[in-house]
Amino acid sequence: MRGTLRALGADHTINCKATPEWSSEVLRLTGGEGVSHVVEIGGPGALPQSIRAIRVGGHIALIGVLTGLEGRVPTVELMRKQIHLKGLIVGSRRDQQNDIAALEATGVRPVIDGTFAFGELPEAFAYRLSGEHFGKICVQW
Repeated sequence: MRGTLRALGADHTINCKATPEWSSEVLRLTGGEGVSHVVEIGGPGALPQSIRAIRVGGHIALIGVLTGLEGRVPTVELMRKQIHLKGLIVGSRRDQQNDIAALEATGVRPVIDGTFAFGELPEAFAYRLSGEHFGKICVQW
């Protein structure tokens, strides 16, 4: 859902619209430690909250720019926490439709190595980091 942050598994949902300073709630729920991973879709307007909510050495995947193309980045906190921030670009809807059509036409299917429940997300990340997988690792929401 747009405007909703899922943190710490399905039992904890924070509505970003109702709680604009949602990073404070994340820090409260994690005893001040922060979360390991943030998938940031808001972009520059939300990035400072993600940086505040992440733990030392955490990972932020910036995949959206819903709040604009430019903004303030708290670089001191980014450096202090030694955060891994990676910008990711995805294709257009037309690109996805073309990819699906090509897969259907050729019969090519992705190799699925393993599937994890959302509650097993730490195990899924650990498995990915182990390098033991061959193919895609899926997480069921």
